[in-house]
Amino acid sequence: MKKQIPNILTLLRFVLIPIIMYYLCIDNYIMTFVFLTISGITDILDGFIARKFNLITDFGKLIDPLADKATQILTLGTLVLKNVIPIWILGLIIFKEIIMIAGASFLYGKELVVSSKWYGKLATILIYIAIVCSLIINQFEIGFNFDQYIYYLALISTFFSLVMYVKAFYLQGYIKKEDFE
Repeated sequence: MKKQIPNILTLLRFVLIPIIMYYLCIDNYIMTFVFLTISGITDILDGFIARKFNLITDFGKLIDPLADKATQILTLGTLVLKNVIPIWILGLIIFKEIIMIAGASFLYGKELVVSSKWYGKLATILIYIAIVCSLIINQFEIGFNFDQYIYYLALISTFFSLVMYVKAFYLQGYIKKEDFE
């Protein structure tokens, strides 16, 4: 049971997604922020506990990033439906994730250890900061949409991380030039 604590925390993030969506849909931006923050704390905790106590599992390696992406994409999707952010922001993030999934499928079966890097974490943090700024702007009816600029930074960071992961896999020999010929 102790070994499953990080995985339970990760699964809790999936449980929090509909709660986050509900409060966002009814324009309760404070409660959206509260549950998004709880989700973020469980994300930090599950990783910390798994690494600190050597409780890393294959299930956790798969499900943790899925919980992150599901939370991000569904929250961004709801913000698009509410006309808070333009659809192209969500589209670019989904496009990047499809490329990452395709890349992971291509690399599946190779003895590869994939761990998150600072540029991937930066992209995730910037997306969450942008979402929180959108919540603040809507909660307090701020006329200046400064969140858009943070989304731009998040998108730049997101695609930078994609390039850096591809470069790292290429340098490690997991991707070869002939794979693209």
